[in-house]
Amino acid sequence: MVGQAPQHISRAGDVVNASQGAAARQLSVIVPTFNERDNVAELFARLAKTLEGISWEVIFVDDNSPDGTWQTVQEMAQQDTRVRGIRRIGRRGLSGACIEGILASSAPCVAVMDADLQHDETQLPKMLGLLQRGEAELVVGSRYIDGGNADSFNRQRRGASEFATTLAKKLLRVEVADPMSGFFMIRRDRFEQLAPKLSVQGFKILLDIVATGQGKLRIVEIPYAFGSRLHGESKLDSMVALDFLGLLLAKLTGDAVSLRFLLFALVGSIGLVVHLAVLDAAFNVFNYSFAESQLIGAVAAMTSNFLMNNFLTYRDQRLKGLSILSGLLMFYLVCSVGLFANVGVAFSVYGQQPIWWLAGAAGALMGVVWNYAMSGLFVWRKR
Repeated sequence: MVGQAPQHISRAGDVVNASQGAAARQLSVIVPTFNERDNVAELFARLAKTLEGISWEVIFVDDNSPDGTWQTVQEMAQQDTRVRGIRRIGRRGLSGACIEGILASSAPCVAVMDADLQHDETQLPKMLGLLQRGEAELVVGSRYIDGGNADSFNRQRRGASEFATTLAKKLLRVEVADPMSGFFMIRRDRFEQLAPKLSVQGFKILLDIVATGQGKLRIVEIPYAFGSRLHGESKLDSMVALDFLGLLLAKLTGDAVSLRFLLFALVGSIGLVVHLAVLDAAFNVFNYSFAESQLIGAVAAMTSNFLMNNFLTYRDQRLKGLSILSGLLMFYLVCSVGLFANVGVAFSVYGQQPIWWLAGAAGALMGVVWNYAMSGLFVWRKR
């Protein structure tokens, strides 16, 4: 963490100690960032104008942006004690950044908003008032109630947003018009209660909060107009859809399985297809023995699983450069126990019932849980 000064300067110019300043703070604004260097200073200026007369802080949580966003934040923090920065190394993701930022905040009320200047910061005093008067525990900036709009969306993004909103509301029975909003304010004590059950992956932290709250949060929605990005590029890509679907499945199962495990299982399912295809070719085309064919299929599946998991499941901890080779070798190593079990079980099944695809599937499924647990510990461990 950078930029947290030991002293705060009051409006009258008197020096007060940090603990007194933190105790008087009314609002913390959490802003997750990645390559937003050109926007953070402008956002701070807008917040300072809007929140005049309110004791507040802004915490920029940066995922080690290549454009040096964290350095810009550090420079701002040296000039104004209301600015704080958290630089995250070796982990990525909007939800995780929001969770870390909120838990690092000091005010009783915490807002979350993007750094791209598309959220309407002038709504923050109204949102704060609703929380302070006890009229709500969570206030959502909504694009889909009277007075709000998302006119800046192109047709494709509007359609995707509306579809995701409808799906989330129907499957999770969420009674919020805009559960996909990234602009909201929550009482910190209520967030503390929900935090252990929230996913650190994905982009839809608000949906996770509302679903985890199970209807026990007092929620008020206020309208706002979603603006246009001034600088930088959108962080939305095709992987966001998978994160969203994974979050839905996790919540539908009562968080019995994690989003990351669901993605790992999805990759494993694709790996099973690879395994069977290679096994078929080795056994029926190249006439290898079944044991040899099973071993070849298993190695091919492990290799494809590693590459897909590195690209998808663990993309927030993605291995690059020479680390890919060392990671692949470690993946082979930690999965070796599962591999021997794979071959042994498959050979045993084939000996009793010589159906190659049934035996192959039985062996491939044997090491899934082991592979997932060991991969998280040794291959894509947090650095």
